[in-house]
Amino acid sequence: MDLVTNVVSGSNADRLLLLLHGYGADERDLGGLLAYLDPDGRFATVLPRGPVAAPPGFSWFDVAGEPDDLADAFAEALAAVDDLLDAACAEHGFERAQAVVGGFSQGAGLALALALGPSERARPAGVLALSPFVTPGLLAVDLEGASEVPVLLQHGTEDPMIPSAGTRGLAEALAEAGLPVVYGEYPMGHQVSAESMEQAQQWLARVHDGERPSEPLPEPEPEGLVKSVTTASFPTEVLGADVPVIVDFWAPWCGPCRQVGPIVEQIAAMRQGSYKVVKVNIDDEPQLAQEYDVQSIPLIGLFRNGRLERASLGAKPRPQLEAELGMLVIP
Repeated sequence: MDLVTNVVSGSNADRLLLLLHGYGADERDLGGLLAYLDPDGRFATVLPRGPVAAPPGFSWFDVAGEPDDLADAFAEALAAVDDLLDAACAEHGFERAQAVVGGFSQGAGLALALALGPSERARPAGVLALSPFVTPGLLAVDLEGASEVPVLLQHGTEDPMIPSAGTRGLAEALAEAGLPVVYGEYPMGHQVSAESMEQAQQWLARVHDGERPSEPLPEPEPEGLVKSVTTASFPTEVLGADVPVIVDFWAPWCGPCRQVGPIVEQIAAMRQGSYKVVKVNIDDEPQLAQEYDVQSIPLIGLFRNGRLERASLGAKPRPQLEAELGMLVIP
């Protein structure tokens, strides 16, 4: 498979950097990061375009279809970028074992498979994965063969498309297996930030100099007063509670949910002892959303004695929200 490719060569380039764009983007998308990632121009950066049309851009493989078709499409895309890495190294006179591979979202998941999966080819010197979309069941990690490959994983804690918990879990698993891992979480959505690029630039410079950076994972952000509940814990945490329970039905992609979230936290702080306050991510718990007919969010429900007694729909000021839930409004 021939891929449309741009190459941006730094003034001091002595090795290769392969960057794979995300779903719906193209070969120009990650080029704007080079001033931050490689300010000294020590890499020749290869920026290929995914072969599948995904307006307004392209993708590396079609995410729809049956599992077998998805696996075949993923394998075909992986083989194409693997061959491209060999060809680009040969064309520019660089060693594959000194190259770094990376990407964003779908491209990051593909880069992880290229660097860490079973292979008879020389492994790259490192893999940089920004907000990776790791296709379920398709990332096979050769823990023994890839044990020396440094990995940088980054994700936004407010990502509305791909929850950061999956990337943190991957970082924990790789670190536990002994791989050199650096993990960064940032208060951002499905994107990069100045802070995340600063970490990536420092990591890339260290890998260029022959290091294998490894750092303890940062502690996860505290959950706060509003605890997440699941389908499994809902009967105990909500239906069986001995005090009224306020349930915030929300989703990470929902803008009004983010507006009302701090208000729900405020209610939790002010009503400790009188009310219990929890939240349900309807993307993770569709069964609960269906059971309580949650068709629009944010929906704030008041449960008492095991049943949904009142509900308030939409982001509203605290006094109005409390009034609609039948609570005595606190000034």
